[in-house]
This record gives sequence, C-alpha cells and structure tokens, in this order.
Amino acid sequence: MTRDILLQVAQVFTVLALAPLLQGAILQWEERVQRGQGPGIFQPYRDLWKLFHKQLVVPETASFVYWIAPVVAFTCMLTVPILIPVLTNFPLPLSDMGDILGGGLILTLGSFFIVLAGLDSGSAYGGIGSSRAVMLGILAEPTLILVFVGITLLAKSMLPFVVNHLLVAQPPVYWAPAHIFLVAAFFILLLVETDRLPIHSSTHIEVYMIEEARILEYSGPLLALLKWASAMKQFILYTIFCNVLILPWALSVRGTALGALGAAAALLLKFSLVAATVVVVETAQSRLRYYRYQEPLAGSFLLSILAIVANQLR
Repeated sequence: MTRDILLQVAQVFTVLALAPLLQGAILQWEERVQRGQGPGIFQPYRDLWKLFHKQLVVPETASFVYWIAPVVAFTCMLTVPILIPVLTNFPLPLSDMGDILGGGLILTLGSFFIVLAGLDSGSAYGGIGSSRAVMLGILAEPTLILVFVGITLLAKSMLPFVVNHLLVAQPPVYWAPAHIFLVAAFFILLLVETDRLPIHSSTHIEVYMIEEARILEYSGPLLALLKWASAMKQFILYTIFCNVLILPWALSVRGTALGALGAAAALLLKFSLVAATVVVVETAQSRLRYYRYQEPLAGSFLLSILAIVANQLR
C-alpha cells in the first residue's frame, strides 16, 4: 500500500517537474525547423523562477475570481495525473475516483475558471481571449465526447488502464480502423488544445491571440501558476495520447523504483516522437486565420464518427 501511494505521488511529481521541459523542447524544435536559434529547452524553468520572484500587480476591477482562478487551474492539473497511467499500467489507490471522462471534466474546469478570470479583469483583451476560447470549446468538446464514446465502444470501458491493457494484449484491435480513426481524431484535438495549430494564438498580436489575451492582466506568481498549469495540461494530454492510445507500452508492471524510472525515460522518448510530429505538422501548414479553426475540428469530428461506425461494423 505504501509503495502504491509513493508511486501515485511520483506520477504527480513527474507531471509537475517535466511539463516545462516538454514545453521548452517543443519551442526549441520549432525554432530549429524554421532555421532559428531558439531558447534552450530549460528556458521555461527560468521563466517560472523569474515570475515567482516578481511583484504582483492586480487590476482594480478584479474580484475573488481573479485570485482563485490560477489556484483552481493549477490544482486541476495536479489532480488528473492521479487518474491516468503515467508510470504504471495498473491502477493506484486513488485512480478509481474517475475515468477518462472525469479527467476531461477536470481539465475543462481549469480552463473554465481561466475564462472567468479573463472576463473578471474587465480588460478588452481578456474579453476577446475568453470569447474566442469559449468558441473553440463549443467546437472541440462535442468531438472530444465522441472520441470518448469511441473509446468506450472499443474497450467496453472508459477506464484508461483497461484501454491500455486491451491495446497491448490484442494487436488486431490496435490496428483496427476504429482505433486508427480515434488516434487521428485525438491528434487533431491535441493540436487544438495545446495551441499548436499555426495561427500564432500565443502571441500578443490582437488579431490572433487567445491564450495570451485571457491571462494578459496577470503578473508575478499568479502568472507563473497559469503558465505552469498550461504546460502541465499539455503534458497530461500527451500522456493520454501516448500511454492510452498510440504507444501503450513501456509502463511499469510491478511498480518497482527501477521500473518507474524506466517508464519515465520511455515517456520522454514517446513525447519526443509525438512532439517532433506535431512540430512538423505545425510548420508545414499554411498560417490559418482564427475563423478557419472550424476546418481541422470538423475533420476531427468526422474521424470520431468514422471510428464509432467502424467499431459497430467490427
């Protein structure tokens, strides 16, 4: 029992500690593909350190929502790693609190509070970013629900550990059209949710920005919490995509310390493969305007429907 609790703490700590590293690696690879120098892969850690040591400036119009939103978002990102296979392929003591849908709801709760905080500040930019984020949520959430339905029909369960075991034990299911369609649909959602579609939405250019607009009124430690929570969300989505859907191998089976370390190393290797693909896809595409976000999301929606249909025909 004590071992399982330590493993659960290790899963949360892995997400907490390595999330900025994944963000730094992706940013550097993007610059290298575009023939730029780019920051080092440890730059996000330095940015967080600086933000935690800066002064906090609060808008006069801010209410209690402004204060609690970063804490809620950060706490949500600490909760989800308890529910998903990060280092082990077997459930840990608190893993039965929720399934994939429950993890998705917790991630959405964090984003919801950030939307409220963007509106609460009274800034025009906060309103722009929050309204755009809500519009993307309206387009993305139905597709996400259909992906979850497809996973449920495929594995007869929404528990991520069951899906992992099924794909490892039955290669025909792994190579089935239903699973391939689910992987493709989730990959598009991954691009959208991690802000990797090429529309420059993380910049301070008013025409494009979404995420930066929502948190533009934040500074100091609160901004650090939001930046860290965003990196952790990206890490969690990569974990679900790799350990549950596309690369469900190389997880600790017995829960030993050496097995957990090996699983963490394998996780970084999996992330490298997926992140390299994401960078290539992002760089190869033409720049999209905000209103064209509906096109990849419509494609993801269609793929999720095809996954459900293919599963019924299986």
